[in-house]
Amino acid sequence: MLVVRPIFKDDYDSLHLCAEESGHGFTSLPVNQELLSNRIAHSVNSFQKTEVSSPGDEGYLMVGVDCDSGEVAGTTGIEASIGWDAPFYSYHISKVVHSSPQLGVNNVVKLLTFGNNYTGCSEICTLFLRPKFRGGLNGRLMSKCRFLMMAEHPHRFSTTIFAEMRGVSDDKGNSPFWDWLQEHFFSIDFTLADYLTGIGNKGFIADLMPKLPIYINLLSPDAQNVIGKVHDNTRPALKLLENEGFTCRDYVDIFDAGPTVECDLRNIDTVRHSFRAKVSIAEHGSSISYLISNTSFEHFRAVAQQAAFDAETQSVIISPKVAQALQVEAGDWVRMAAV
Repeated sequence: MLVVRPIFKDDYDSLHLCAEESGHGFTSLPVNQELLSNRIAHSVNSFQKTEVSSPGDEGYLMVGVDCDSGEVAGTTGIEASIGWDAPFYSYHISKVVHSSPQLGVNNVVKLLTFGNNYTGCSEICTLFLRPKFRGGLNGRLMSKCRFLMMAEHPHRFSTTIFAEMRGVSDDKGNSPFWDWLQEHFFSIDFTLADYLTGIGNKGFIADLMPKLPIYINLLSPDAQNVIGKVHDNTRPALKLLENEGFTCRDYVDIFDAGPTVECDLRNIDTVRHSFRAKVSIAEHGSSISYLISNTSFEHFRAVAQQAAFDAETQSVIISPKVAQALQVEAGDWVRMAAV
């Protein structure tokens, strides 16, 4: 059984392993000791904040842990409000019409416009599940547990939730979109640019990135073909978010042109349809699985396990093992949702 909990300071080695296994293009998990240590410390402090009435600079990083072996299976996170301590950049795809009635010419051309439109929004990020744990309900748990947290503690998050999806790159980390940018505006390769961004060194972006809109039809065919497309390994994560109600509003990443998807917090499917239930602890014969979390924030726990829910009494029977994983007792409340 996998249980999701806030990251601890002694989880550094496990997080470093996830960073190594995540590969190129995973900006939020660079293989950098100082950054990973700082991110863990920031998350620990964020979870300990009790007087939070609105989203600020908090960053919540969690890990999925195998209850039997104690091994960390992956990580998942939320940034409460991005763009305040460091700028958050993206490209917006827009259209412009070049028209000449006299010549009978009417061309619609797409543009990439550089901006900071997601400033202040909450970002779901750092979702990575190690290959050996990619099975069953683990992927759904790691992704959707964040929505149970948002449903239970909405005041900690923005009304707009978004996610940057990893764009197209090859096994060596080369991005067709970045190759074009590199040729015309930069002198560093994609992996270095991606790494510098991950460790917070973003000054070069504002210094070197073209400030005026870029005509997409002037890009190389390879660069044009990957705009708004995701890495093959990211397709399952994108599909899951689309099923939750997330959609692309024509924003893409400035490095690999991967799509950014967003949804109003209230319209996220798991948030809308989650519910509370009072706990009874006993063995049961139910074969129906649910996403289940406790109602604590500082000691948040979530699992995807079988439970016997009674809608009439708003109560749920969970096994002693599940109760222990969630750190709940009989009479406590949990939040639940369909898997």
